[in-house]
Amino acid sequence: MSSEKEFELAPDPGNQKLTKRVEGVDQDKATVTTSVTVERPLTLFLNSREIVTMMTISDYPEYLAVGYLVNQNMLLPGDEVVAIEYDDDLEVVVVRTNVETDFEDKLQKKTLTSGCAQGTIFGDLMETFEHVKFDTEIEIRTSNLYKLLKKINTAPSLYLEAGAIHGCVLCSGDRPIIYMEDVGRHNAVDKIAGYMYLNKIGADDKIFYTTGRLTSEMVIKTVQMNIPILISRSGFTAWGVDLARQANLTLIGRAKGKRFLALSGQHRIVYDHDLLDDGGEAEEINKKGAKI
Repeated sequence: MSSEKEFELAPDPGNQKLTKRVEGVDQDKATVTTSVTVERPLTLFLNSREIVTMMTISDYPEYLAVGYLVNQNMLLPGDEVVAIEYDDDLEVVVVRTNVETDFEDKLQKKTLTSGCAQGTIFGDLMETFEHVKFDTEIEIRTSNLYKLLKKINTAPSLYLEAGAIHGCVLCSGDRPIIYMEDVGRHNAVDKIAGYMYLNKIGADDKIFYTTGRLTSEMVIKTVQMNIPILISRSGFTAWGVDLARQANLTLIGRAKGKRFLALSGQHRIVYDHDLLDDGGEAEEINKKGAKI
């Protein structure tokens, strides 16, 4: 990956398949035309077994399919994906493995809506989670955090074009690498998980950003991807905080501008940016391990 460019993959607000123009009226009864996000059903098959139907914008169906299977523990690191077949007209994606997996009989057909609570947690997923505890010494500098927030929030996106969408970003240091959006935040997470799985991207030195709430499932999916730092502009749930502390995950929420709140894994934060510096340049004050 080139260090000269910010994003390897990023939203394409100019993709006409992802939005449509709709007429309406505003508060003054004036006629207006605005962009709205297009959502479509996508049915996922694992080999010959129908797994689930998701509502999605369908911009990266292959990554979404693989990431969903990875984050539901239906694809394991030892499984070999030999083909991914997507039919846009049929709205179907098929993930094929070299041998039948152990998980194809676990899931009865479910339809996921585009709402925020669309994820599904299985008992075996929680059992796996209970054995995970991050011991990585990766740090996150406040100067890098503020740079990331600025780069992500000013990048062209469907959110800025049409709204009604969530975004997730895989980052390294002060650089956003992969930026995915979808009508459900879990879809955006799964797209990144699928990209990482197929491209064999290591996770122990990465940072994950989401526009969504820091819920239990968001924490679980981040831990499933072995990413030690999770950041959001939104708030927390109590169970999300409890699980993050259990896994030693750094959990940073309400991150906007140069403000944030960390409720887990504060020892990874290096305070190297002086908020009194109006020039915007970080001053090396190095308060490693300071508490919030």
